[in-house]
Amino acid sequence: MKGYIHVYTGDGKGKTTAALGLALRAAGAGFRVYIAQFVKGMKYSEMNILPKLSDCITLKQYGRDCFIEREPTMEDIQAAQEGLREAKEIMCSEEYQMIILDEANIAIYFNLFSVDDLLDFMGEKPKGIELVITGRKADTRVIEAADLVTDMKEIKHYYQKGIEARSGIEK
Repeated sequence: MKGYIHVYTGDGKGKTTAALGLALRAAGAGFRVYIAQFVKGMKYSEMNILPKLSDCITLKQYGRDCFIEREPTMEDIQAAQEGLREAKEIMCSEEYQMIILDEANIAIYFNLFSVDDLLDFMGEKPKGIELVITGRKADTRVIEAADLVTDMKEIKHYYQKGIEARSGIEK
């Protein structure tokens, strides 16, 4: 089966959620899924359940902590670059049928790795691998290289009323 490249981007909620939904669907079909999370280093609720699915879904974080409100450190940059290298090796091994690069687009925005690094990654995708890339601010070249692009547009969000991220919903 030919694999395609998906991009989930935009300012609306649901990019990681969509990718995790695809991971669950793929696992249900017997696929093995590797999820590389960039920028994120905090504990999210998916990290509580995915170990129970470890025979088919692997998640690894390549973020250290939340630096969104500060400049990334050299350690943040090194963690992301090592993560992209490791994810490429895993993808090229073809041990997994789906690779998810969660928050890779925003990693580019924060200069953790370059758009050329991600385009190179995309160009080395084996034919049968499904590649999913999430994150706000997708570069136009990433969008052009993808087969499927969804722009999550925020219309209304309860954050605007001061509602904090809730466990099991946003985190």
